[in-house]
Amino acid sequence: MKASIIGTTGYGGVELLRILHSHPEFEIQSVHSSKSKEAIWNEYPHLFSIIDKKLKGIDYEEIALESDIVFLATPSGVSSKLVQEFSKTNLKIIDLSGDLRLKNAEDYRKWYKKEPAPASIVGPSVYGLSEWHRENIKKAEWIANPGCFATATLLGLAPVIKEDIVELNSIIVDAKSGISGAGRSPSRNSMYSENNENFKIYKVNQHQHTPEIEQQLHEWNPKTKPITFSTHLLPITRGIMSTIYVQLKGDWKTNNIIDLYRQSYEGSRFVRIRPEGAYPSVKEVNSSNYCDIGISVDERTGRLTIISVIDNLMKGAAGQAVQNANLMFGLDEMAGLDFMPIYP
Repeated sequence: MKASIIGTTGYGGVELLRILHSHPEFEIQSVHSSKSKEAIWNEYPHLFSIIDKKLKGIDYEEIALESDIVFLATPSGVSSKLVQEFSKTNLKIIDLSGDLRLKNAEDYRKWYKKEPAPASIVGPSVYGLSEWHRENIKKAEWIANPGCFATATLLGLAPVIKEDIVELNSIIVDAKSGISGAGRSPSRNSMYSENNENFKIYKVNQHQHTPEIEQQLHEWNPKTKPITFSTHLLPITRGIMSTIYVQLKGDWKTNNIIDLYRQSYEGSRFVRIRPEGAYPSVKEVNSSNYCDIGISVDERTGRLTIISVIDNLMKGAAGQAVQNANLMFGLDEMAGLDFMPIYP
């Protein structure tokens, strides 16, 4: 299958290039950007003599004629306009922005501060949380790829929410991300001098992944209440850790919860549940599509602590997008993604 990537000069776009270049079934047909028309290696010199594609403008008819799928690694507010044009073609679409994720238009206006995509586009789009929406993804034409924080948090919470074994008004998520999550465009928040030897909270009670997480939790359990969701910036390049605290119903032991998670993710080869007493760190999933989860029950307080780590550019963006593309085309879910994390 032939793939086009729009937004190739961003970090999510170049990760798609890295994955698809070695993919056994997908071929990179074309790369597109509104910023430049040069060879892609001029933007990313590490691609010199590996990928010799030149960046193109966006010609909808040409892309539709030449490709089977288009990946939109473009900012929110841009993707919705592109999807409206590509929806007139037979192309499969995977959007890595937030434009197709929220079904409620007012939620999008409130949290993204932009006008939402039409309901005719958002409604049929499938939320691409691969491990939990496989069957819908296989039949989908348009995918709303989940956000990075949302992916780590939802994979961490899914088993206990679906089994209804926690107090649904007690969910607190303490999440931390590497600086690449802010994208490639320069800003004060991403400057080396602002972040090196620093650690800070941002978007307090305002992060746009909050309604995305709550929407999915409500789908799994309609009794779910609003959550407390805090995000912090780590002085590292890539990686997300979501540390989640919930109050358990009844008496549970750590080993019982671990058993529940192992059963829930049986057959999900990208989700690794750590044994009791072992907790993951972000470096242990670096540059991979894995989500590693550690579990601990505090029997003194009756609270459950869930530690969920991913690479924000992989499982949180490009890796999950390719995982979804594999599902859409009936391929092995791990095709092109079956590689170990980079360590140290």
